[in-house]
Amino acid sequence: MTKELLLAAFLIGVGLSISGAGTHLYQAVFKQQAMLRYDGSTFAGSLGNLAMSFVCGPYIMLQLGWRHEEDGTLSMTSALVSAVVAFGWAFITGLMFMGIYVAVRFG
Repeated sequence: MTKELLLAAFLIGVGLSISGAGTHLYQAVFKQQAMLRYDGSTFAGSLGNLAMSFVCGPYIMLQLGWRHEEDGTLSMTSALVSAVVAFGWAFITGLMFMGIYVAVRFG
């Protein structure tokens, strides 16, 4: 059981690493804030925003959980919910990218 938990933690780490790197790369290249969105001026732009939102989503969700309320405090509920969603999403992202890596490397 320990191996399975370590594998899950590794996949979450890979997903968060790719998500964070992708977010900062997107912001550096396109000079705009990375946000969860699916709109675009063209159909290809919409697909690009959707792909960016899928890959960068866990990192963006973690940032959304740390937003301040009107009185300057953090909402513990918002932080916990966004962390649970982000780590679950990072697991899926890490599983996808590690699956692609293993398929290309050993396939």
